[in-house]
Amino acid sequence: MNHFIRNNFLAIWVTMAVIFAFARKATVYQQEPKKPETPLFTSPSATEKVFTNYWSAGKTETSTYQIQEEIAGKITQAEATLTFAIKPFDTDKQVETPSNQSSEAINVLKMSLQEKYDFSAISTVYAPLDIKLFPHAPKVTHSFQSLSNLLVYQLNQHNRAYQIEEKSYANNKVSKSLELKRVWLEDEIWNRIRLSPETLPQDEFEIIPSLKFCSETQQSPTIQQAKGEIKDYTGTALQEKDLKVYALNYPATQRSIEIVFQKNFPYKILAWTEKVLLNKQLTTRQAVLKKAL
Repeated sequence: MNHFIRNNFLAIWVTMAVIFAFARKATVYQQEPKKPETPLFTSPSATEKVFTNYWSAGKTETSTYQIQEEIAGKITQAEATLTFAIKPFDTDKQVETPSNQSSEAINVLKMSLQEKYDFSAISTVYAPLDIKLFPHAPKVTHSFQSLSNLLVYQLNQHNRAYQIEEKSYANNKVSKSLELKRVWLEDEIWNRIRLSPETLPQDEFEIIPSLKFCSETQQSPTIQQAKGEIKDYTGTALQEKDLKVYALNYPATQRSIEIVFQKNFPYKILAWTEKVLLNKQLTTRQAVLKKAL
């Protein structure tokens, strides 16, 4: 008997292991098949009827927001206007075109965000509808006007890098240019929410903060580490159901922004909150949709 066990030890051990696995229902044949995960969003493609019907030719969606800004306990009111429209865009010259007949023309979702505080800031972003072929915005412009200065930024994508021009029209005119590698742009997040929120960057990643933040803090654009997260809206300022939040946090600068949007297409943006340190004071800005056209 001992001789038989020694000669067949491996076979006996494997047989016992199989019997034990079956007894525990641990084999692949006994496990329940995994149910497919329900996608968080079901974004229509740019060619689907539901998309083309909503973003019909020539339509501009305009929304106005009431902003409450709090600095050191002092609250002031401001206003923002956010517009979206589908436009033909020349990828060679990187300008809007009268039509998309040019071989270099593609359709983009153009976003313009104008905010009025004790300064005025206007950002414009051109984000291609085909995010697989064009994963990042090819162009962003921004102007920032205060009582003492006018700052103008223009960002263009060339050869997997960003060329950025920065001009200041203060008493001593300053012009700077720099090149940064292609990473996520905070300014293009708004367009991505409207096109395909399931592709928003999550966890930790590299990003260039909004040009408005750069101008307001008088910093040249740099690449920073950030963390993104999509979560349910749990606030009380909005009564609409099925809302999502995209939260973006910058640990190094103690800055954050949360954008609230509809869970279903067309993913309208209903509110946002920005927290930022300005002159060593925490500034909180909360924007809530007032009217949409």
